[in-house]
Amino acid sequence: MIDYSHKRFLIVDDFTDFRSALSGMLRQMGVNDIDAATNGEEALALCRKNHYDVILHDYNLGKGKNGQQVLEELHHDRLLGPHCVFIIISAESSQAMVMAALECEPDSYLTKPFNLASLQQRLDRLLGMKSVLKPVLEAQWQGDWRGVLEACSRILAEHPRYAPQCRRHQVAALAALGRREEQAKLLQMLISERPLPWALVALADLWRENGQLEQAQALYLDGIRQFPMIPALYDGLAATELALGNPQEAQQQLQQGLRISPNSLLRQERMGELAQRNDDHEQAARAFRHAVELGRNSLFRNPENHLNLVSSLQAQAGDNVLGQRVLGEIRQTLGELDRTWRDDPALAVRSRLAQAETLDKAGQGAEARRLAEQAVAQLAELEGFFSAPAALRVAEQLRALGQPQQADSVLGSCAEMYGDDPQVLAEIATHTDDPAILAAGSQALEWNQQAILLYQQKQYPEALQLFRQALASQPRNISFALNTAQSLLRLLGRQPAAQLQEEPATGLLDECRDCLQRASHMPPGDHRQERYRKLRERLEAL
Repeated sequence: MIDYSHKRFLIVDDFTDFRSALSGMLRQMGVNDIDAATNGEEALALCRKNHYDVILHDYNLGKGKNGQQVLEELHHDRLLGPHCVFIIISAESSQAMVMAALECEPDSYLTKPFNLASLQQRLDRLLGMKSVLKPVLEAQWQGDWRGVLEACSRILAEHPRYAPQCRRHQVAALAALGRREEQAKLLQMLISERPLPWALVALADLWRENGQLEQAQALYLDGIRQFPMIPALYDGLAATELALGNPQEAQQQLQQGLRISPNSLLRQERMGELAQRNDDHEQAARAFRHAVELGRNSLFRNPENHLNLVSSLQAQAGDNVLGQRVLGEIRQTLGELDRTWRDDPALAVRSRLAQAETLDKAGQGAEARRLAEQAVAQLAELEGFFSAPAALRVAEQLRALGQPQQADSVLGSCAEMYGDDPQVLAEIATHTDDPAILAAGSQALEWNQQAILLYQQKQYPEALQLFRQALASQPRNISFALNTAQSLLRLLGRQPAAQLQEEPATGLLDECRDCLQRASHMPPGDHRQERYRKLRERLEAL
């Protein structure tokens, strides 16, 4: 029997009558501590101040964030403790809404109307399960994956009824620990006993990530045959088809996933990118339009969706002059981009170039050239730089707008910052054959590769010297800066604490700070952000 007198509840619903009715049910269950919010922002503010045992959150709150978006943000900001039960409530029953709610994985889902008995039965079961799984949930919250495995073993022996939950946590822990063979064996065992949808997805994903594409493809197809309403199976199959070199088939599979669950922001983004690749500009525009709409109140809103929508609308017109309706949508989209990310100077450059391209396609060449010149002036004042894909797009736009020298300058900066990535260099080569751009960092790249081998052999001083040479040759290269900083921290970590305040340690500390300062100009979303953060923490801890 659950004692609710010491549990803290949060009700989030925009209707006063429902909040009152639900509070009355909870009082009958013995709940004394109940907070209420009318919208997602209020709910997040309360969760930043208080710790709740149960959150009962309506899915659709009118304007602003919905229940899915609140749950995503709670997870992202680590505001939802491991013991908290989060239940999404809704009066709606459309497939799109229900699938969107379920895909964000709340602890449960309740359809209005419901009575006291069904509410208490649901809460008793969920709180009872979380009580038993407490050691697992706490270890997972702390990132102690070995602790998760140990706790699961104990609970499997003592409480076999919770085996399905423990098995899922075991799979997650093995994945986090990189123990892929054990993960695969456990998943295969589970599937042989009973074909669980999540296990099928997890095993197929694992095979795909390991390069076992045909096996993954067959398992996704088998999963779809058994569970045709699981959108993650179509997502995985689409990614597999893309890896097999079948982009058209990949798009078809992703479309199937969207028919089941269209309100997934990330799925719409993937569809837009894939449709662009397939020159299906109508589908791309439709997907990016959905992504822009879904992102307005989401933690995962992405300015690239606005820019991709504009480029898709331009491409959809082909060689025709853009019509007034399309021009209106482009103006609205870029206006929203400028307002939402007004403090991002790199986005301001890209927005202006997109406006210039639009005017050029609308037959307003003189105004397009004027905006392109303004963008070039803004470009010269940027402190940071673009991501590699954005830089390539900017270079392409500048060249099309009659700015070839600036286009080459952007490509040169892109080669310097990202030239250690062969794929980026290959992309740059599709935009220019200038050897001064393509071969500028070849010597630095060789030094960097030699230094990595020396570092792996624990020859740290020798590795540092080569990393320094590579960085001196290509001072804006992010990887070279991070590699040099890591080598410096390795040497500094061997110094006694008292010597860190004396030369030569202080000089090494200053050099490390300089390297990390250079790396700090990497664009948001760069895959090296996490590495940069950890190196920064190590430096600050010295």
